[in-house]
Amino acid sequence: MELGLSNKRAAVAASSGGLGYAIARGLAAEGCRVGICGRDGFRIERAAASVREEIGAEVIPAVVDLTEAGAGTAWIEGLAATWGGLDLVVANAGGPPPGRFADTRPKDWDAAYRLTLRSALELAAAARPHLGPGSAVLLMTGAVVRQPVGTLVLSGIMRSGVATLAKALADEWAPAGIRVNHLIPGRIATERVAALDSDTAQRLGVSLEEARAGYEAAIPLGRYGAVEEFARAAVFLLSDAAAYITGATLNVDGGMVRAIV
Repeated sequence: MELGLSNKRAAVAASSGGLGYAIARGLAAEGCRVGICGRDGFRIERAAASVREEIGAEVIPAVVDLTEAGAGTAWIEGLAATWGGLDLVVANAGGPPPGRFADTRPKDWDAAYRLTLRSALELAAAARPHLGPGSAVLLMTGAVVRQPVGTLVLSGIMRSGVATLAKALADEWAPAGIRVNHLIPGRIATERVAALDSDTAQRLGVSLEEARAGYEAAIPLGRYGAVEEFARAAVFLLSDAAAYITGATLNVDGGMVRAIV
């Protein structure tokens, strides 16, 4: 299948590791020029060096804290100025810490908003002037927007806002030829999921292996996904091969989410 991604200009947020890095690497492998960012300077430089060495792609790394107002805007505008525009944008960010509503405080709500929802709003607003016909945007959330989890209340609330944003932008930007889709990872083997598994194990008083086995038993395919499997879905949705797909939500979860809509 011809994806039509060669020489496209892509910005992938929160991409020093995990899902963001896997998407950036997948786009680079298809011929994209890729801008990546993260809060840790060492990790983001290492990620860029790894992609350059393995693939030989053009990669521009940047140290960006998406929780700081204006940081995402400056990053997007810098990339657009370097390349004369953008074609692809992935609005990604880490997730808020686990916990029930009773365990949260206003400062936790504010921090979760800045990290998860406001960062997506800012990246979308910053990217819009630099996107033209044939461009694509991908917003990432989590299975909690389909199946709420009581111990992930902050994540569920903020990511549901991101899911709503994806639908709103898909409608608003379609006349300009810009596609916007929404991707939901299930239990993909990342540091974030490992930390959530550890939290579950501590709450239940079981071993980490037992906690993970419990989650795997609830997944029809019987295992956690690999970051490369998730990235392939993201690359497809961003590609010209998905030119008639916008406003869609795709689960990459091994069948874990049972919701029909």
